[in-house]
Amino acid sequence: MGLFQGTQQNYYTTASSFGNYQTISLKDIINNFEIAYVGEGKIIPKQKRSNIVFFAKRALQELSYDTLKSEKSQEIEISPNLVMALPHDYVNYVKITWKDTSGVERIIYQADKTSNPLSILQDGSYNYLFDSNNNLSTSTDSDTWSDFKASSNATSDTSVDDSGFDTSTSNGGRFGLEPSKAQSNGVFYIDPLKSRIHFSADINGKTVTLKYISDSLATDDEMKVHKFVEEAIYKFIAHSILASSSGVQEYIVARFKKEKFAAVRNAKLRLSNLKIEDLTQVMRGKSKQIKH
Repeated sequence: MGLFQGTQQNYYTTASSFGNYQTISLKDIINNFEIAYVGEGKIIPKQKRSNIVFFAKRALQELSYDTLKSEKSQEIEISPNLVMALPHDYVNYVKITWKDTSGVERIIYQADKTSNPLSILQDGSYNYLFDSNNNLSTSTDSDTWSDFKASSNATSDTSVDDSGFDTSTSNGGRFGLEPSKAQSNGVFYIDPLKSRIHFSADINGKTVTLKYISDSLATDDEMKVHKFVEEAIYKFIAHSILASSSGVQEYIVARFKKEKFAAVRNAKLRLSNLKIEDLTQVMRGKSKQIKH
């Protein structure tokens, strides 16, 4: 249940035990659910443990996207090939940055005017080329992406998109420029088919941090959730089982659906970690006078 079994000295000298009290393992949640919800005279008279495990993992996945926000990060130095592999548990990116000499993270924006399509090799007569297994021969990088990352528009101070603007004079040359393009931090493109991130040439040699969302699924020992979300997972499992079972009255399904939404909402509020001091600090920058 997240309690440390041992003395306080053991806790403070065992790094792996730090913060365990705030979490509960998915295995314990499943055991608790069987005790509280399954059995004679309870809302779910009988249910296979394998079904409970399945819906518990589905709950963990769904809650990780919007409520738990299971965010992870990786930091690597980008090699001259300008490619970073997506992590094995990657679902979606939150932010990609590179760090300057002061350790400040500079946001890298996604390229929306180019891509890396599958590049089919051709001979001088534009006929398709095939490999020894009679499959189409392809190139790792397409000409489209190779030209883009090597072009001047993808390098340091010129990654500002000037297309459609007269920059020959200094007066209003970029009037009306889209703000999202007015930056010089470089760009990236995610290739979902090859599970790679491609960067523009100005990212070469920089230390890049990828912050991404995971679905929290791992080994039984690794799957843990914050206690603030525990009740939401119970309600999610109960609703999923009742909704997928035959013979369950509709008002019962509707009741647990409502309870699930309420539990998820409460979990979001608790995890928001909103403090009165933070609110006061924000409001002090507004026009109203705040006494505290």
